[in-house]
Amino acid sequence: MPLLLLADEQESMVAKYIGRGVMYALDDGGVKAVCIVTDEGEGVLEIKNLAVAPAFRRRGYGRRMIAFIRGIYAGQYRFLQVGTGDSPLTIPFYEACGFTRSHTVKNFFTENYDHPIYECGVRLTDMIYLRLEL
Repeated sequence: MPLLLLADEQESMVAKYIGRGVMYALDDGGVKAVCIVTDEGEGVLEIKNLAVAPAFRRRGYGRRMIAFIRGIYAGQYRFLQVGTGDSPLTIPFYEACGFTRSHTVKNFFTENYDHPIYECGVRLTDMIYLRLEL
């Protein structure tokens, strides 16, 4: 749970999807990253949580996890999507992995979390969805 809370800092929110998802762990001499994916129906697989241990960030573990997920689910789903805050860290990461912006859910973070969420000094309000074809 501590690693999952790096990507989604409210445990009650993680609890909403952990039971209906599949969790993967990238073990490279210890767990370096985790990812939970869920079937959202209509050919959409969603990354609900992707977290890399802080000491191992910017070493390609996040990209390797996405490549692994793509490889497992290619041909089974039409799209892989991810929802994230409009952050200067996460949006460019997913775009560099081949995702493009799909749609926005206004006020998602302000309406669904019990406290303000900040990343890189930016308060997250809207959920930005990105997609790529599998």
